[in-house]
Amino acid sequence: MLMLVALLYLGLGGLYLLVVPGLTFFYLKKRWYFASSFERGFMYFLVFFFFPGMLLLSPFLNFRPKRREIRTGS
Repeated sequence: MLMLVALLYLGLGGLYLLVVPGLTFFYLKKRWYFASSFERGFMYFLVFFFFPGMLLLSPFLNFRPKRREIRTGS
């Protein structure tokens, strides 16, 4: 019984600290510039709720914006 409880805590901790924040990072990367106001509020909630995991993963999943091309026009 004790081993089952320990495995449950380990699984939930891994889910909270690694899996869901990783999925949140990829969701933010995909939808950040196209989100509606409600969806943006949901994104802020996800970042706030999973902040410890986001902080843990942030050195490894640093998504910078793509470089813009500047067109010289004629």
